[in-house]
Amino acid sequence: MQDRFNTIAGWALAGGIAALGLSIASAKYFHSEKPERPGYVVEAVEDAAGGAAAAEPLPVRLAKGDAAKGESGFKQCASCHTIAQGGANGIGPNLYATLGEGIAQGKGGFAFSDALKGVGGSWDLDKMDAWLTNPRKFAPGTKMTFAGISDPQLRADVILYLNKQGSNLPLPAAPGAGSEPDNAGVQSNSAAEGADVSVNVQQATPGEGTPAKDPQAAVQAEKKK
Repeated sequence: MQDRFNTIAGWALAGGIAALGLSIASAKYFHSEKPERPGYVVEAVEDAAGGAAAAEPLPVRLAKGDAAKGESGFKQCASCHTIAQGGANGIGPNLYATLGEGIAQGKGGFAFSDALKGVGGSWDLDKMDAWLTNPRKFAPGTKMTFAGISDPQLRADVILYLNKQGSNLPLPAAPGAGSEPDNAGVQSNSAAEGADVSVNVQQATPGEGTPAKDPQAAVQAEKKK
């Protein structure tokens, strides 16, 4: 009985050793190296997800925007920023009257990143739209971890709300705004031309007693020659 048990245990041990050896050998045979460069660029996927290419021009979005919706959208920024006049800096700077100010300047001495300081210029409407789209793309190396607002119209709404908080920059006119159709002018010209034509026709119409109107008058005129 003991010999039989030892035989079974031996076969089991031998099987385990064989399986382990086979596993090691197959791992070495089918080993694959990690590619030095991935087959796709992750950043391109992120850009497509942002939908920036499909966005309407900012003036169009601002023209149909809603600052009340922008206030609601700003709630996702409120965990890091205050926006009331005289509000304290938090994880991010106070944003009152930010539009129109120099980028990464002022704000009670807030410690801006060198990446944002290097952008230069002032916060105009277009720069704010780009910043809210993708902060890390706007200023590579920025300390801001916010991923951005992918909805183009919501970005415009938030910009309208920010602009009302102590900035009040003039908004650009939407393309085509203020233009009027030319149909009225065309109709007026046509009517004027029609009046001129009718006057000319009346002036060109021969009167009573003229040779062209009265055959007898034509004969008399011929005799007088």
